[in-house]
Amino acid sequence: MPCRCICTAPPTMPHHSYMCCYCIFFFFKLLVCSTLSLFSPQKLKDVEPIIKIIEVDGQDLVKDYSDEIERMLGSKMKSVKRLAESAEDSDLYHEFNATLEFDYYNSMMINTADEDGNYVDLGGEFPLEENEHFNKLPVNTQMSNIQVPTNVYNKDPNILNAIYNTEALNDVFISNFQKDPTLTWQYFGSSTGFFRIYPGIKWTPDSNGVVAFDCRNRNWYIQAATSPKDIIIMVDISGSMKGLKMTIAKHTINTILDTLGENDFVNVIAYTDYVRYVEPCFRGTLVQADLDNREHFKVLVEELHVKGEAKIKNAMKESFKILNEVSVRSGSMCNQAIMLITDGAMEDFESVFEEFNWPERRVRVFTYLIGREMTFAQNTKWIACNNKGYYTHISTLADVQENVMEYLHVLSRPMVINHDHDIIWTEAYMDSVAQSLLLMTSVAMPVFSKKKETLSHGILLGVVGSDIPLMEVMKLAPRYMLGAHGYAFLINNNGYILAHPDLRPLYKDGKKLKPKPNYNSVDLSEVEWEDTDELLRTAMVKGETGTLSLNIRASVDKGKRPLYLTNEYFYTNIDDTPFSFGMALTKGHGKLMFMGNVSVEEGEVSHNYPQHRLEIVTYCETDIDPAHRKYSQLQAAIRYLLGKEPDLECDEVLLSQTLFDAVVTAPLEAYWNTLMLNDRVEPGVETAFLGTRSGLMRVVRYAGVETRVAKKFLTPADKDNLFTIDHFPLWYRLAVENSPGKFYYYPVNDKEDPKETRFFLLLPVQDLSCYLVDNNGFVMLSKERKHTFLQSQFILSFLFFRVSLFDYQAMCKTGHHHASSVLFLSLTRCFCVSVRFLLDFNLCGLWHSDYFVDAHKQKKVDALQPCDTAYPGFMYDPSVREANSLIKCGRCQKMFVVQQIPDSNLVLVVTQAYCDCSLFLNICEHNATVKCNRMKSQKVRRRPESCHAYHPKENAKDCGGAAAISLSLSLFSASLLVSLVTEY
Repeated sequence: MPCRCICTAPPTMPHHSYMCCYCIFFFFKLLVCSTLSLFSPQKLKDVEPIIKIIEVDGQDLVKDYSDEIERMLGSKMKSVKRLAESAEDSDLYHEFNATLEFDYYNSMMINTADEDGNYVDLGGEFPLEENEHFNKLPVNTQMSNIQVPTNVYNKDPNILNAIYNTEALNDVFISNFQKDPTLTWQYFGSSTGFFRIYPGIKWTPDSNGVVAFDCRNRNWYIQAATSPKDIIIMVDISGSMKGLKMTIAKHTINTILDTLGENDFVNVIAYTDYVRYVEPCFRGTLVQADLDNREHFKVLVEELHVKGEAKIKNAMKESFKILNEVSVRSGSMCNQAIMLITDGAMEDFESVFEEFNWPERRVRVFTYLIGREMTFAQNTKWIACNNKGYYTHISTLADVQENVMEYLHVLSRPMVINHDHDIIWTEAYMDSVAQSLLLMTSVAMPVFSKKKETLSHGILLGVVGSDIPLMEVMKLAPRYMLGAHGYAFLINNNGYILAHPDLRPLYKDGKKLKPKPNYNSVDLSEVEWEDTDELLRTAMVKGETGTLSLNIRASVDKGKRPLYLTNEYFYTNIDDTPFSFGMALTKGHGKLMFMGNVSVEEGEVSHNYPQHRLEIVTYCETDIDPAHRKYSQLQAAIRYLLGKEPDLECDEVLLSQTLFDAVVTAPLEAYWNTLMLNDRVEPGVETAFLGTRSGLMRVVRYAGVETRVAKKFLTPADKDNLFTIDHFPLWYRLAVENSPGKFYYYPVNDKEDPKETRFFLLLPVQDLSCYLVDNNGFVMLSKERKHTFLQSQFILSFLFFRVSLFDYQAMCKTGHHHASSVLFLSLTRCFCVSVRFLLDFNLCGLWHSDYFVDAHKQKKVDALQPCDTAYPGFMYDPSVREANSLIKCGRCQKMFVVQQIPDSNLVLVVTQAYCDCSLFLNICEHNATVKCNRMKSQKVRRRPESCHAYHPKENAKDCGGAAAISLSLSLFSASLLVSLVTEY
């Protein structure tokens, strides 16, 4: 298509002024046009004999990818099974030795010497070598070592015997790693509190020198050790609980909450002479114990204050009523328990148990006596022992952790006695071992005592497990196969996302990246929000296989630009896991692929684009075999294609596409270089570049880094505009939606110096404001430096239409509040002020926190909390070729003219400069009721298949204290509580 510049002006505006604005902007089109017009269509004919077009079959592709994921996860399960078998066999033949002396490698002490140069106790020399496969951490792949929490004595006889007993796991760790080099961390978490990890590492304490990590608090341990559970936490907030007692009680609640996961359900009730739900929104029900809800409870618990007199009876009735109600229609439909936290029980409560829990004792009751006084210990014990629970006495904060853990041992008894080795998979979480911000999932399995003499006690030895980086799982479904807008995603049985390109688990707090409080409880419906009937979500949660087509509003450029697309979804389950795999292909893009046959030599010669691109796209897995780690991606690919390294695991389709793209695009790079050598580059052109679906990118710089305006553009630091294994650049995604034959203009944002990356008119035009605006309303050119978004009310009425977008992962500012009811509102409040559109387009939530938080210095009083936001996007109406009218601005009015720039996504706007017509909008919406309903809603979920809530051989007499207690309450009087205690 020839390039033209035709300048015309409507009669309503001075001709010379309009032309001055209009014609200046055309040089941008000419720069691109003059370059591409010489790239002859004949080139296409030259390569036709070696090209074939393949149509991507979504159903076949989703099956192939899910099978690959299934095989990968299956190999991890086999590794964990071998660990469990070894640990149980070792224990079977081990006799407990109370005087055992045994030195082991403590991960805190290794390679540490005293003042005399001698290794400290439990230290010793422990060779460590930096390993790429383990996030570049120094590790020892020949040996595991032991981490012990600060609150656990590292030479306790129980600890020493268990550590000695698990030494046999070293050989299994190494053997597993040799069989499956993609394994990362393998470990054994003991019920006594220690953590054996392979490969061995040096454990780093926190800033206070404390090791707070306790494996028994990790989700993989808790889910493997117990079946799903419904928990009601009852806390006494009467006047006698003031001071240290209340502090201990709150810590106990938080510790119990930490033992729950997304397959569990919970509520917290505070009681005095009346019953109070700590969250009124959750009255009369249980809510899923996902991270979001657990953290919400913790905030509210901190606001509890003591007053009044304790009346346990009504609170206990309320708890039983909730559990009876949910047992028939919702909740976990497995274990049920009440956690009673009090400093004493003084009422006649036997009638409550007779009415609601006896004789079946379906609900277990665990009691925690708070404080040093033992006056009401017998009553508190009796409650636990007569309801298949467990009693503990917590007198200090240091007692909390170990005492709370006891309830897990009780709930695990039925499973241990049955010897049911259920394999569990966790939700997504941040890698705590490597202290990275990588999302992981874990596969874990319980380890039981096989000794016959302890069978009825149901002794859980611990849990074995292994971590899997979710990024590695999703590499099995490469993005390049799915097109510019296509993607793959993974969810679990609760509908929560494990991997999705729109999942944003991190936010910026100052200069630091931190996990959001609810990063792993983001539901599929919160990113696929156009699935309003939740057809996609429901089918995937149920583990079905099928397809679905949806018209969607997508957003790109960090939410600033809306796109209308039609997505075809393909989904299926991953056998033997609670996961479901999905894939989206966009209509118009991603269904067809060019394939061609070229020689390795041709590709090697043509494949000379910048080296940093080769390190981002993974053509071959070079870190599996240590011998391959010395190769760059290009070296590995060439050696594999030439048959020199047949053992390399390489993506043959990607390699074939990349080589083909390298050959057919090589003439363009030669042409760019010819322009530069012959001084035919248009003034102002800095960079020419080309990208292909395979991720190949050719770049030529016409200006040095000192003189370039966009210094970061297409450098390794410019993540948005480069291809990666799971990411198409923004300019690529925008350009493919452009109509054929048109040019797409996109403003580059260089964060080093935003002022320098905007374009400005150098020729002043008196009495006129001139803007060159893109199809989303962002200013490409203007006279004024401060403008980034189009001003004036005509954007709503003449040129643009508003598109509502939603963000359910936003972080909003909140102030300090003290009342819990107000605090809940603050968590859902979108902290916004009216925004002047033409100035900085900073929306709340998505804009304010996730991406632009650095641009606004935050005061210490402003905290960031998860919130839901609705915000506008704008799209140009292409049917408006040109328009002119008057804008009324208060007491004045001014004329404007709008005209499309032919063959582009740009619009020229010229207005008279006087009279301020800035548009003010409050762009955030919020509703606390909606937030409440969403938090307590029970969406469709797939419950775990196994449940171990009862076993007839369970030893219920083991219920805490020196001896189990049975209390007859028939001798209660109205004025005085008399306890009659007998031993079982």
